[in-house]
Amino acid sequence: MECITQRFETPRGPVEGIVVKWPGFSLLLVTGSKGFLACPAIDVPACQGYGKAAAIVESSADNPIGTLERFCERKITKANALARQLGIKEGMFARDAFALIA
Repeated sequence: MECITQRFETPRGPVEGIVVKWPGFSLLLVTGSKGFLACPAIDVPACQGYGKAAAIVESSADNPIGTLERFCERKITKANALARQLGIKEGMFARDAFALIA
């Protein structure tokens, strides 16, 4: 297992990207003080139950995100109510949501 982190600066403050890599599978997450964006391995309704704003970024086994650079260029496919309250919408690019979770 390998862990990679990368900081992204936004007008509202920094967010931190994290990749955990296993052979054939990676878990990707970008987190800020108000919530996080993640690959589809995360359960957004469960995050709502914990009081956390969360949104999913498009990815599939045929077209995985793979890197934090690619994460920025993917679109949001699902957002819980708390994430929507921050202004995160399905169809927006992940990089545009970074400032909303900072």
